[in-house]
Amino acid sequence: MKEKLLLVLANLFWAGNYIIGKSVIAETGPFWLTLIRWCTAFIVLVPVSYWLERPRYRDVMKQYWLPLAAAGALGVIGYNLLLYGALAYTSPMNAAIVNSLNPAIIVVLSYVLLRERLSKTNIVGFLLSLAGVLFILTDGHVAHVFQSDYNRGDLMMLAAGVVWALYSIIGKKLPVPPITATTCSVFFSLLLLWPFAFFYPFPADHVSAAGLAGVAYIFMFPSVLSFLFWNISVQKVGPSHAGVYLNLIAVFTAIITFLFGGALSIPQLAGGAVVLFGVYLATKMPKAKAEQVDIAG
Repeated sequence: MKEKLLLVLANLFWAGNYIIGKSVIAETGPFWLTLIRWCTAFIVLVPVSYWLERPRYRDVMKQYWLPLAAAGALGVIGYNLLLYGALAYTSPMNAAIVNSLNPAIIVVLSYVLLRERLSKTNIVGFLLSLAGVLFILTDGHVAHVFQSDYNRGDLMMLAAGVVWALYSIIGKKLPVPPITATTCSVFFSLLLLWPFAFFYPFPADHVSAAGLAGVAYIFMFPSVLSFLFWNISVQKVGPSHAGVYLNLIAVFTAIITFLFGGALSIPQLAGGAVVLFGVYLATKMPKAKAEQVDIAG
C-alpha cells in the first residue's frame, strides 16, 4: 500500500514538472534547468541518504560505479535533456501522453534484457498503445503516418521513453539501497554535466522571480521526492508494475491543464485513451503459462 501511494505522488509531481518546466525552459534552457535541478537535489540527497541508509559511498561507488554512472547518464542527463528539449517544441499535454507509452516500453525491454515473460495480451497492448501514440503524432491523420512532418518534441519524448525504461531496468538490478543509488547516480551525472557549462553561459538576465520559483518546485518535488519515491517503489514491486503508474502523468497533466484554462484537442483525448488502454493490456500480468508466448521465436 505504501508503494502505491509513493508511486501516485511521484507521478503527480512529475506532471507538475511538465507544466512548470514548459515555462521555465523559456528562461533557462534545457541544459541549465537540468544542471540546477540536480545540483540542488544532490545537496539534499546526501544528508537524507546518510540519515536513512548509512551508506559507505566509497565502497558502493567503487563496486558499482559503471551501472550507477549509466543510471545517471540515462535517468538524470538523458531523460531530462530530452524532456525539457521536447517541451520547447510540443505542449505539456502531448509530452505527457507520449510519455504514457513508457510502461509498455519497459515491459518490452524487460523481456529483451531481463527475460521477463510476455503474453499475447501484452503484445497486443503494446501495439495498441503504439497506435495511440501515432494517432497523436499525426494529429489524428494516421493515414499520413509515413508522410507527416512529425513534431520534433513528440519524437524526443519517444526517445525519452526508451531512456527511462533502461534507467528503470538498471535500478531494478542494482543491489544498492534506493536513496544511495539515486544520490550516486546524480553524482556521476553532475561530473558529466559540469564540463559543458563552459559552453552554455547561464542566462542570468532572463530569469524572473516566477522562473526561480519554478526551478525551486522542480528541484524539490519532481527531482528529490519523485526520484526517491520511484526508486523505493521499483525495488519493491519491480519496473514493470511500477511502470503502470506512469499513466497517471497524463491524467494529472490533463487535470492541471484543464484547471489552468488550457485546451485539450480531440486527437489528444482520443489518442490518450487508446494509449492508456493499450498500456493497461501491455502491462497486464499473465494469468496462466499457457497464455505466454516467446516472441523471440
